[in-house]
Amino acid sequence: MNYLSTRGDRTPRGFSDILLEGLAPDGGLYLPESYPKVDHATLGRWRGLSYADLAFEILSLYITDIPADDLRAMVRKTYTPAIFGTSEITPLKALDRAANAPDGTDVYLQALSNGPTLAFKDMAMQLLGNLFEYELGRRGETLNILGATSGDTGSAAEYAMRGKQGVNVFMLSPNGRMSPFQQAQMFSLQDANIHNIAIDGVFDDCQDIVKAVSNDLEFKRRCRIGTVNSINWARLLAQVVYYFAGYFQATSARVHATPEQVSFAVPSGNFGNICAGHVARMMGLPIRRLVLATNENNVLDEFFRTGTYRVRGSAETHETSSPSMDISKASNFERFVFDLLGRDAARTKQLFKTEVEQHGSFTVSADEFAHIASFGFVSGTSTHADRLATIRDTYRRFGVVIDTHTADGLKVAREHLEPGEPMLVLETALPAKFAETIALAIGVQPDRPAAMRGIEDLPKRFVVMPVDTQAVKTYLSANI
Repeated sequence: MNYLSTRGDRTPRGFSDILLEGLAPDGGLYLPESYPKVDHATLGRWRGLSYADLAFEILSLYITDIPADDLRAMVRKTYTPAIFGTSEITPLKALDRAANAPDGTDVYLQALSNGPTLAFKDMAMQLLGNLFEYELGRRGETLNILGATSGDTGSAAEYAMRGKQGVNVFMLSPNGRMSPFQQAQMFSLQDANIHNIAIDGVFDDCQDIVKAVSNDLEFKRRCRIGTVNSINWARLLAQVVYYFAGYFQATSARVHATPEQVSFAVPSGNFGNICAGHVARMMGLPIRRLVLATNENNVLDEFFRTGTYRVRGSAETHETSSPSMDISKASNFERFVFDLLGRDAARTKQLFKTEVEQHGSFTVSADEFAHIASFGFVSGTSTHADRLATIRDTYRRFGVVIDTHTADGLKVAREHLEPGEPMLVLETALPAKFAETIALAIGVQPDRPAAMRGIEDLPKRFVVMPVDTQAVKTYLSANI
């Protein structure tokens, strides 16, 4: 399996090459030359596998340059009850059929947040840490990871990479814009290979710096820069697995001659989580619709409603109560647009490198916009009032406490329910990470694991920098 760039670079590269590289040299994102297809027989064969063995089956379709026994050992080391709390790894929780749910419609929460940092990013990041350590050891090399986070990617990456041989982490975050819990998870780490940089800006400024450094090929190669953001294909690939796992759980009680369809609702800011669902659907998983939920920063909802992708500047990026989605430039979106355009790399490059960079927006043609329906996407927006109401309603009726981002997903999911079609809402974080808003909604503080109690009071280790790519480069050079 070789990989190509969304912007036209077709130099043959295997998985291990792009694992350590992140962005392609032409600034594009990597995708496989084609998506492996799974049929009804394959789905039947995979049903009943443990999560780790299911992950091996899916990943081995894309990772052909790591020996199968080594890959199997890595996924079995990663996806264990000791790390994720349950044997199912991503268990479903059924919500009773509500008055506003059509008859026969089951609504589930798929728990993705039982890992070390209480967020869905652990699902991929724990594997990524093992993959990095394996490949760097095989090559006898080191890697300096540069990432950007709006809240959860940073802690998931740092907890996965702390103590790993040959790996340093430099994580950029928007200064003062994460929840106190999210900030404490990152800044309280004292490991020598972990470096936190708080940028005086918004997440998009952090992401722009990461891309600018990655696009300086001489600096990137000299300093051995890699990425853990979802621009790294390996991270997105690991997320594909839980769509299959959720599908099998939701349809386990049903036996059909042909696969039953389900839908997934996904809170989305950077388009990585739902892009993994797009890949699963392209592979042949019977996903009818991918329901994209945004918060007040509704750039993606605007595109799926109108065909116009219009990025916002820092001044227009709202600070919300679902802060991990306070994003106005969805870096993974280019992968979907590449597929939407029939994998036309020249057109993709023109839209993202020329139109977005020069004009801040693009609009697809009427024919291209009409084609979106064939990919199953629908969308909607949730506001602060909506998420408070959804958190309160879910707690009152089901005794279930959900976080603010999951509330956005559930609110939009309810707008797209159809009879007889299971709807799986991807839970993105545990409510403890956003305690202030949860308490505002339901009047009680959410529980948190014992290991995380008092984390805000621990000593913090971080530096503050302006929105300045050169300043970050200087810091990197001095600390690798």
